[in-house]
Amino acid sequence: MRFSDRDGDDANINLTPLIDVVFLLLIFFMVSTTFSKESQLKIQLPQSSDQPSQAQDNLLEIQISAKGTYAVKGPDDDTAKQLINTTRETLTRAMKQATQGRKELVTVIRADRRTPHESVITAMDITRRLGYTNITFATQQSLENTENP
Repeated sequence: MRFSDRDGDDANINLTPLIDVVFLLLIFFMVSTTFSKESQLKIQLPQSSDQPSQAQDNLLEIQISAKGTYAVKGPDDDTAKQLINTTRETLTRAMKQATQGRKELVTVIRADRRTPHESVITAMDITRRLGYTNITFATQQSLENTENP
């Protein structure tokens, strides 16, 4: 009986189907992933009985967390940018950069219900010093107002 030597034949594994499956899984997860638009600061707004106002395109939004951390979102920004510290100079610079010198903007202060009073007053003072006279506060509608229109 004669056996042949197969020293020249190596066992090859074809990786093409494996790569195809990996790419299909990658495409599936990319398509099925949802991205939600959330602010960088977790804020629980105080309640109000007023009806919500209409959304505007010319908003300067100042978000203040419960710890007094600031985030600023200009009219051309997609998300709010959290500031590295809570000094007045940093907040002033961030507001100037976000607005690019436009004075006709409406400033919305979104402060958490547990925010220190000093942080809100600081934001209002800087807003006034920069010449923005249209200031409003974001609130959420109270439950008793939603039940009885």
